[in-house]
Amino acid sequence: MNNLTHRAGVKEANLVIRNLRLNNVSAANRHALLDEIDHLFGIDDVSYNDEENKIYLAYDASNLCLDGIEDIIQKHGAEIHDDWWTHTKENYYKFIDKNIKDNAEHIPVCCHKPPLVRPINKRTQSHK
Repeated sequence: MNNLTHRAGVKEANLVIRNLRLNNVSAANRHALLDEIDHLFGIDDVSYNDEENKIYLAYDASNLCLDGIEDIIQKHGAEIHDDWWTHTKENYYKFIDKNIKDNAEHIPVCCHKPPLVRPINKRTQSHK
């Protein structure tokens, strides 16, 4: 795949896929929740599985983070499932998202460049 097969704001190198169990998702708030997440810049795909109570997300972690998505989930009355495994995955996802964002903002330094040499001021140079 290449970047042309994804939505605007999504680069394949920064694409992550996440799935989390949710609580308090009903037919009334599911559509609004998914619609708001789907309109975020950097989201590639979002879906919800009613049988497993899981939300599936694909997004560019350099433009979007899980914290912002969790805020939208809570805004619509749903919440992340409260168990050990879900919290472990959630913390791991946040760690990886932060690393991707930091690496995307990092300006690489080439170690093959010659060092910057200041011109020698002949007045301050001591003579032997």
